[in-house]
Amino acid sequence: QVQLVESGGGSVEAGGSLTLSCATTGFTYATYCLGWFRQAPGKEREGVAALDSEGLTTYTDAVKGRFTISQDNVKNTIYLRMNRLVPEDTAMYYCRIGCAKLTASAFGYWGQGTQVTVSS
Repeated sequence: QVQLVESGGGSVEAGGSLTLSCATTGFTYATYCLGWFRQAPGKEREGVAALDSEGLTTYTDAVKGRFTISQDNVKNTIYLRMNRLVPEDTAMYYCRIGCAKLTASAFGYWGQGTQVTVSS
């Protein structure tokens, strides 16, 4: 059984930081693209950050320079470090196994989502 369990979301003030974690079980993703997506109310789900099988990263312009995606192969965990948060970052964040840069692939797995709320 493949499971992706996210944690680390919460409510912070603008300018603060959060680190999201996505612990995975039942699946090896060493050769897969890993990513983080987010969806705010009334908006489409968008790719935030992606890490491909060669270690190359891609970020949406809105978060470039503030967010960092990484992985721990021993712990089978995907991370998203978010710095200098702004209210526009408020959204439900989802981790993803199976992507092509900032687009979800036809086959893959989603985490359950974790809420991030940034107050001004």
